[in-house]
Amino acid sequence: MKVGIIGSGLMGAALGRLWARAGHEIVYTFAHSREKLEALARDSGPGARAGEVRDAVRGTDAVLLAVRWSTLDDALAQAGSLDGSIVITCSLPMTEDDSELAIGRTTSGAEELARRLPGARIALAFNTIPSELMTLRLESHAEGSSGDVIYCGDDDEAKSVAATLIRDAGFDPVDAGPLRIARYLEPFALLVGQLAYETELGPELGYRLLPSR
Repeated sequence: MKVGIIGSGLMGAALGRLWARAGHEIVYTFAHSREKLEALARDSGPGARAGEVRDAVRGTDAVLLAVRWSTLDDALAQAGSLDGSIVITCSLPMTEDDSELAIGRTTSGAEELARRLPGARIALAFNTIPSELMTLRLESHAEGSSGDVIYCGDDDEAKSVAATLIRDAGFDPVDAGPLRIARYLEPFALLVGQLAYETELGPELGYRLLPSR
């Protein structure tokens, strides 16, 4: 699968490297410098390259949107049309100072993205685990699952691709249902962040949902 990554910060970089290790072709875009993108591509191996944001959309099987909410307008403007594209978003709709959610209760960042991109096929995933957990997986060359990742969406194919990419990153996918469930997942992501960064549990924190039987 060819995956374009819009937003090559901690999350985009960690997922790109994990997916490249799993055999996917990766296009890194939207960073502070071209040099950072090229360094990421080198670190990820021969199946990765640096590109412009439009390269993350053209000719790819899926797009990961991993940008700060405050830069969303710029990222979408550079991407151009996303009609028909499968877009996996892990971007949280945070205020400028990252102190709280800017959108919530009656809608979500993922739903707002779907409203702005009516032709795209959107799923929400990866926003409920810290990037440090994925970095630890990379550095330790871990085998097996590192925990669960909850995802949701309204498009069946987008959800299928999201589930595949969750597995290929080393996690077990948990389907939470339609995209409106993002209203609950986005606050849950803040809870995970609170536990990871403000308690002794530490930033390499994951979770696992246990069935009743």
